[in-house]
Amino acid sequence: MAFKISTKEEFENFIFNNYEVVNQYLHDKKQGLPIPFYSSVDVRESKTKYAPVDHNMYPAGFNNLCAADFADAAVIVKNTISKIAPEAKIVGIIPESHTKNLFYLDHLTKLAQLVRDSGYEVIFLTFDEAPFEGSNSLSLVSQNGTSLTIEKAKLENGEIHGLTKKCDFVICNNDQSNPLPVNWNEVKTLINPTPKIGWFRRQKNTHFKYYKQVADEFCAHFGIDPNLIQARFVGVDHVDFEEKSGLDTLGAAVDGIIAELPPGSKVFVKASQGTYGMGISVVSSGEEIINMNRKTRNKMDVGKNSIKFTSLLVQEGVETIIKYDDKPAEITIYLINCQSIGGFMRINGEKDNIGNLNSRGMVFRKLCMSEVVKEAQDHTMKEAVYSVIARLSTLASAYEIKEVI
Repeated sequence: MAFKISTKEEFENFIFNNYEVVNQYLHDKKQGLPIPFYSSVDVRESKTKYAPVDHNMYPAGFNNLCAADFADAAVIVKNTISKIAPEAKIVGIIPESHTKNLFYLDHLTKLAQLVRDSGYEVIFLTFDEAPFEGSNSLSLVSQNGTSLTIEKAKLENGEIHGLTKKCDFVICNNDQSNPLPVNWNEVKTLINPTPKIGWFRRQKNTHFKYYKQVADEFCAHFGIDPNLIQARFVGVDHVDFEEKSGLDTLGAAVDGIIAELPPGSKVFVKASQGTYGMGISVVSSGEEIINMNRKTRNKMDVGKNSIKFTSLLVQEGVETIIKYDDKPAEITIYLINCQSIGGFMRINGEKDNIGNLNSRGMVFRKLCMSEVVKEAQDHTMKEAVYSVIARLSTLASAYEIKEVI
């Protein structure tokens, strides 16, 4: 099939020269969809394509964003919250429970700062009893020395309260890999993103199914070869690494994807419910899956909060051409209401350019979206392309949310 845009360079030029048209298309497509309040998307750029390789519904990492982007981001936050909860004055943030991670606490303080800069009062609160050890609040200090307090949350007549104040709107920053003890159907307080799409039920396989749908429609509209903006993938269910069952089927899926790729290619085998870079192996043949040793099988079997991985995503390995200090890197874009607000580079000198960079040895460097300003000539920057890919991925996540609300 012939496409008007069939190479990576042609795709880049198209985005650069038609940014306003593309932007309007994406704006129109999000209308009527339950767009998550925020999200982050890992984007790989190879010699031949761009592809999202992960989407996070409850992103950490706001501490890695460029400070120069926060002014514009605060305006987007204000506009987003005012549309969801027009009368809101107090915004609650439900964090993860791993409060010993001081860099995560840096993230929380930056997220809170962004919301405060938007004109709201912010309180941290959680329904998880474990961190409090008999108290009603938990005082903490982040890596950069900022103090914060997490309050014990309670539900009164379906409304979420902290110790002394009722929340008008709540931002969920807990990925629900270990579900909080709440019947969310009884909660009247507006909360976004919905906690019903947490990792206790969310599947990467579902996300990439919807991403393919969204990307194919985008490409058909503009005459773009869809292989320029996505990685090939297939989902495999009913795998048990501990019992070694289903490995033949998984190995066959690996070989099937490899057969569609150039010689020497590799694929990522990812736990469909995996997070924090857990449950990932990079392989070059199905035989590597079938002959996987016990140590690797144990790594692939169970993830965060002891979630057992039985569904796998087999995904084309996209070889990154991005480097920082001669180390392989990839781009992560952050979005509010499907609008890009900034991002960072994830760099890992312990991996090669096809490896899983979201692993031990990774470091971060800021990527300032404020450089992609409103003037047309400034859309000739790579960030504009990353933004488009991330927004398509976020549109896909809205279809996931539609399944659960």
